[in-house]
Amino acid sequence: AKETIVKLGGTMNIRVTEGYHRLRVEELELTADYLAKVAEQKEKDQEERARLKEEEIARREFEREQDRLRKEQAHYESTLATMRDQGDEAAASELEAKLNEIGDALDGLSKRSANIRAGHVYVISNVGAFGPNMVKIGMTRRLDPMDRVRELGDASVPFHYDVHALVFSDDAVGLETQLHHELETARVNYVNMRREFFRVDPKTVHQMLDRFGVTIVEYVEEPEALEWRQSENRRKELLAAQSGATVS
Repeated sequence: AKETIVKLGGTMNIRVTEGYHRLRVEELELTADYLAKVAEQKEKDQEERARLKEEEIARREFEREQDRLRKEQAHYESTLATMRDQGDEAAASELEAKLNEIGDALDGLSKRSANIRAGHVYVISNVGAFGPNMVKIGMTRRLDPMDRVRELGDASVPFHYDVHALVFSDDAVGLETQLHHELETARVNYVNMRREFFRVDPKTVHQMLDRFGVTIVEYVEEPEALEWRQSENRRKELLAAQSGATVS
């Protein structure tokens, strides 16, 4: 703009002083920085709202499960009293074993609810959306971690996520952080660190978890990507049909 003003106003001796030009550039830089900070804060606020929503959902799930177990416990206690009154010791013994299981489940649920660091670390991918050798590594405190995975695969991506591993840990926060740290050079987004995508193949993540001594029930290295594969096959059929029609 400075150069344009000088060219157009040359005949009238119009010019832009260096001091004014420097201040205007500084103003633009400050405005850009301010807008970037506003956008960053907005992103943080959205992430915080999402985190609080996730925590609230987890809390309600814990409460519902506790209510269900307590109702089941009350039912078995009532039945146990009846069996004892009838002198059926065999049935009473089975009911006592069941009550012990429910008691253990309630204790475990209470401990997990109180430990805000406990949860599942998930390793998922979406070949159809992001291509091969890219995974998302996050954590959730939900009782059923697949509920969170299904939410992530909503309408914002064209295909559902494939699960490579769901690892429960008493310190899921620490395990997630450890994985992120190890994969720092493979991170996709260095501006928004809350975007947990990494350019790495699932096999490498599996090897890392083994190295950390994590107990893995099952790890799937090759994603099923069923919807994407079916879509690609359908695309090839359509292209072949189109090509055949063009030739004829």
